[in-house]
Amino acid sequence: MKRIILTLALFTLPIAKAQDIKLNGTTSAESNQIKNVADPTEAQDAATKAYIDAQIAEAVADLQNQINDLRPLEDVDGNTYDFITYGDQTWSVENAKMEKYRDGTEIPQVTDATEWENLTTGAWCYYDNNSSKGKLYNWYAVMGVHDTDPNTPNKAFAPEGWHVPTDAEWTTLENYLIAKGYNYDGTTSGNKIAKAMASTTGWNSSTVTGAPGKNQSLNNHSGFNAFPEGNRYYNGSFYNEGDIAIFWSSTENYSNNAWYCNLNYNTSYLIRPNTNKRYGFSVRFVRD
Repeated sequence: MKRIILTLALFTLPIAKAQDIKLNGTTSAESNQIKNVADPTEAQDAATKAYIDAQIAEAVADLQNQINDLRPLEDVDGNTYDFITYGDQTWSVENAKMEKYRDGTEIPQVTDATEWENLTTGAWCYYDNNSSKGKLYNWYAVMGVHDTDPNTPNKAFAPEGWHVPTDAEWTTLENYLIAKGYNYDGTTSGNKIAKAMASTTGWNSSTVTGAPGKNQSLNNHSGFNAFPEGNRYYNGSFYNEGDIAIFWSSTENYSNNAWYCNLNYNTSYLIRPNTNKRYGFSVRFVRD
């Protein structure tokens, strides 16, 4: 049987040179249009690119949020805090506990009433100077004012990636809770959210419908868990344990005053007034 040997002829096909291929939306070496996705020249291509870019950005943001939610909220002293996301905000749902600024600088503990009254720098104390109770901070601590030199930069109070909420951020939380039906009667207008924000224990008794002090076991539907630690007056005296949960904002009203938020055992709404910076209040954090 004869062998048949087939010889294949090799043909050299024309190959376009790199410099012959145009990326400006005109033609390739084979006269096919190549889209320049980095810089579209046609309206429909630009719209497609914008849509894809938006989808990518949203996916990246969602992924970052998931990563953030896995990270513990921990302060410089090693205390960890639970937190909850409300709409576009993430809030700590426990009060600040640390005794140092973010960089490790000590925040002085001040027990003496006269010394507290004369402060223009940051300080903290336990309610009633009792270490079994919660920590209260003056507004100077919240803002990181650690010495009397006005040219010295202030310290960061909150842990890395977090900050003390502004008055506007408190307003955003308030509006979110109202809109999502956290009013005690389930309505979505009017400010009746105190009960949903208040802890289920610690409040003095009330007969007012929707107040934290009435039927306390029904409190805290939002998970915010505001506990009535009370406060320290600017003159160094302690008041209102069981009556109020009161939190600083980082927003100054004028030179001696700043805004804060207040839940009262006997009212159904969140209160947002302002007062002297020397008062001692609880503090919460919001993610940057």
